[in-house]
Amino acid sequence: MTTNPPNLRPDIAPKAQLTDRPRAGQPTIGMVSLGCPKALVDSERILTRLRAEGYGISADYAGADAVIVNTCGFLDSAKAESLDAIGEALQENGKVIVTGCLGAEPDYIREHHPRILAVTGPHQYEQVLDAVHGAVPPDPDPFIDLLPASGVKLTPRHYSYLKISEGCNHKCKFCIIPDMRGRLVSRPGHAVLREAEKLVEAGVRELLVISQDTSAYGLDRKYDSNPWKDHEIRSHITDLSRELGQMGAWVRLHYVYPYPHVRDLIPLMADPDNGILPYLDIPFQHAHPDVLKRMARPAAAAKTLEEIAAWRAICPDITLRSTFIVGYPGETEAEFQTLLDWLDEAQLDRVGCFQYENVEGARSNDLPDHVPDEVKQDRWDRFMEKAQAISAAKLEAKVGTTCQVIVDEVDAEAATCRTMADAPEIDGNLFIDEDFEGLNPGDIVTVEVEEASEYDLWGRLLQA
Repeated sequence: MTTNPPNLRPDIAPKAQLTDRPRAGQPTIGMVSLGCPKALVDSERILTRLRAEGYGISADYAGADAVIVNTCGFLDSAKAESLDAIGEALQENGKVIVTGCLGAEPDYIREHHPRILAVTGPHQYEQVLDAVHGAVPPDPDPFIDLLPASGVKLTPRHYSYLKISEGCNHKCKFCIIPDMRGRLVSRPGHAVLREAEKLVEAGVRELLVISQDTSAYGLDRKYDSNPWKDHEIRSHITDLSRELGQMGAWVRLHYVYPYPHVRDLIPLMADPDNGILPYLDIPFQHAHPDVLKRMARPAAAAKTLEEIAAWRAICPDITLRSTFIVGYPGETEAEFQTLLDWLDEAQLDRVGCFQYENVEGARSNDLPDHVPDEVKQDRWDRFMEKAQAISAAKLEAKVGTTCQVIVDEVDAEAATCRTMADAPEIDGNLFIDEDFEGLNPGDIVTVEVEEASEYDLWGRLLQA
């Protein structure tokens, strides 16, 4: 039985789960996957390619012939975490290949760890494979090394991330992701749907749609049409969502910027016959127009409140999640108070927050009036106190209601579940601590909510 802390950074993915058991004598590769869900998908793709070539996947350093460390470069603290992970892999194994976002700075990595075998940048799959071949030659057995139809997954069997695009066209001053991962490149609609269909056929009950900017999906392709089954589908988030919602699985949308056409998604969320969950993960980042301007983000906080009201009018049960930055350079006490007041009015259901950090190469580093660390901490504390109070009130209002939940884990104490309002790892849980013994991960059941805390719920099983 576990609970999720409310202050996880938005760039953190669930811990990779490695369950493969190599055969005797099989060359094996270990994987340390850091950073966001998009990086976790990259790790899955790398391991799927290696598994197809006959490599086994090791869950520990000692059992691996070499280790791949998929790094993060989102914040300076994330870079330090990546360097620590590389150092640990070198100490425990010795043969280390580095890839991912921090791999875009090979000299920086080699300055700290000159013994690494190779460095590649984000989503450079071929170069990673070449490095693995050089360190550990493949030795496939075509009669034994069968690749699962859905490939190698690092998440629990019942949910999976579905990456629909790579890169980003925004130029936010605090972010260097476009420099590392490039501009927006969307996958064709039929390719995304084909992958989703295979995942559902393999037992996935929840699809978590991710990208750097989900609302912009297809813009680079000029929303081209592609054949899908007996009709055409545009590479557009509305068309894609409509099709995904017919696959019989929960579909959760992450990283959705509040463009006007997002309103077209809300009726799908209100439709009980469509699997698109009434859940939007929107990176607002701040609410004061001057701060948003210094961030180089759309400065329309008042208009955003109007959009939120419009979404709730169409779909009253919608859950809104967002992340915010406090202590951005130049943020005044009055600007921060505007953010708190905006949060009071917006009444977001799920909120994450992190204190601003410089990132090497980000334009925000050069802005004047950086906020002292103690002020950042104070504002983070006040922000989280406000967010916690809103969350507690919203969850208390759910006591006595019924809802569907998906089971994530069952242990001796309880079944740990999530409602439609909860994404894995970053949101809360619902616990069933009586009559749960017959439940299994991936089950979707009906419960009555009996108790609430600031972030979690407890419920009674009504229907399995």
